[in-house]
Amino acid sequence: MAKKRIVLTFPPSLVSQPITYHLVKDYDLKFNIMRGVVTPDEEGRLVIELSGSKSSLEDGVHYLKGQGINIESLAHDIKWHENKCTHCTACIPACPTEAMSVNRETMEVSFDKEKCIACELCISICPFKALVISF
Repeated sequence: MAKKRIVLTFPPSLVSQPITYHLVKDYDLKFNIMRGVVTPDEEGRLVIELSGSKSSLEDGVHYLKGQGINIESLAHDIKWHENKCTHCTACIPACPTEAMSVNRETMEVSFDKEKCIACELCISICPFKALVISF
């Protein structure tokens, strides 16, 4: 089973449409909403993890693009500025997925963007603004 984390940006005209329903019913995809901001008559954003067969994922993404939905890979929206990080470890207890971790031997912080769900808890905690997550 393949997985893909993406950010969907919906134009206002599509916010009230059953887009995610079609991903499930027509393309046999499972999805997990990791973050969402959807308001009637305004642009909507969803951060989702899609899973299914590789061909179903490709077909589902093609469907979304055909509907006029902008699709970005989640990994491109997550930035850890290691040069700003002082390895203070303030972010470690805030991260629910352990995307931020510390090597106890070296006391160096590391970031695994594959584990990150873009919850943004680390952003407000980091005193050096080493983490930037934008949608």
